[in-house]
Formats: sequence, structure tokens, C-alpha cells
Amino acid sequence: MQKIKDLIIDCVDPERLASFWAELLGRPIAARTGPYVWLARGEGPGMGFQKVAEPTCGKNRIHFDLAAVDPAAEQARIEALGGRLLDGYAAGGFLVMADPEGNVFCVIPPGPFEVDDDGQAHYLGGSGASGS
Repeated sequence: MQKIKDLIIDCVDPERLASFWAELLGRPIAARTGPYVWLARGEGPGMGFQKVAEPTCGKNRIHFDLAAVDPAAEQARIEALGGRLLDGYAAGGFLVMADPEGNVFCVIPPGPFEVDDDGQAHYLGGSGASGS
């Protein structure tokens, strides 16, 4: 059986993006090798940021779901770190955010929650965004 060892995020400014995610996840920057900046290994896969020439364009084909006891409070913290709430998602859905380079991720409750047949989750009481 194989397991995912590392997640690599392509980015224009690996130092800036690694700093954002280090603060968000509580995993300090641990190493810099060639075009990579690495976060300290925590539970689960390692996380590295690789310098590339072109910026993110369009919606990610894969994204993270981050668990937070209070998603609305986590939204404020993410925005203070340089992330942003994404526009264009229906109320009553997922809390969809983007990091400073536009990589999409969702903030969800740590425990189970319901998702209806249309993919809507109502853990934010109608103030969230859809799209996880």
C-alpha cells in the first residue's frame, strides 16, 4: 500500500506562500532547498512550496479542506494572514477561501455535517459559500 508523502504547491513566491501556510497550520518553515520551501513535518503529509514562473490561473483541480471549530472566526484569521474569501459561491454552502496566490481551500467543521443533494452544507447558517 502506498501513502502520500508530500503535498507540493506550485507558486510564484514560495517564501511568502510558505509563511502564510506556516502561520495558518502552526507548522514553521523547516528548510529551503533549491526552488522549494518546506514546512516542518506534522501529522500527515509534508508540505512544500515550489517556485514556478507562472501564477495560478483558474480553479484548482484539487484543494484542501481545513477543519476549524469556529469556521467564521477562522475566516477572519485567514484574511488577517493575507488570504481571502472567494466570491461567487451560493449562501448556505461551504466556506471557500484562497491563499495569497489564489489557491483555493475550504474551511469546514471538524466533525460530521450534512450535505444536501445539491452539494450545499449549512454549517455557517446561510452565510457561507458552496464548492468543497
